Amino acid sequence: MLVVEKYFPNLAPDRRLLLRQLEPLYRRWNERINLISRKDIDQLYERHVLHSLAIAKVAQLADGATALDVGTGGGFPGIPLAIMFPQCRFTLVDSVGKKVMAVRQIADELKLRNVQTVQARVEALPQKFDFVVSRAVADLSTFVGWTWDKIIAGSRSSIPNGILYLKGGDLSEELSGIPQKASVIAISDFFSEAFFETKKVVYVRKT
Repeated sequence: MLVVEKYFPNLAPDRRLLLRQLEPLYRRWNERINLISRKDIDQLYERHVLHSLAIAKVAQLADGATALDVGTGGGFPGIPLAIMFPQCRFTLVDSVGKKVMAVRQIADELKLRNVQTVQARVEALPQKFDFVVSRAVADLSTFVGWTWDKIIAGSRSSIPNGILYLKGGDLSEELSGIPQKASVIAISDFFSEAFFETKKVVYVRKT
């Protein structure tokens, strides 16, 4: 938790408390379901929570904004972002039922009223959202193909609506495979830990 407080020193007390509750919750659930890599559980705050919150360094979501977390897995980046932006609404979708069930229980235990969980493939969802967020569930061209028609064109936050995608490594080939113009923001611009050296936030604006 200290690594999160290092970069978000002005967290409201209620958000700080919720973030602190994540570790015991995830340790308990990870004993039952492999939500995150077992070797990563001791680095939960750096490798999962803070990584998710890199999106909050790129975009300040406005009150009332909606976001879809595609392939949420263990609830990342959706759960930390829902804590950070309590006046926004987050829909966390995954095709794996047991993960959706666990994430729903985690959100319920945290009393996150702004979180909805859905077991489905993203292509089957009828709703549209201001933002789509995710962590490296597919190559960028595939991901854009899945989600582009799920995004409402407009601007309700500090940046216009679009995709905010957490991905690492050399993205030049993936970026060449999409017709949309993308901005690539190095997470190392915000966070100094070695884990983030090659990690990026890819922002694709919906126009």
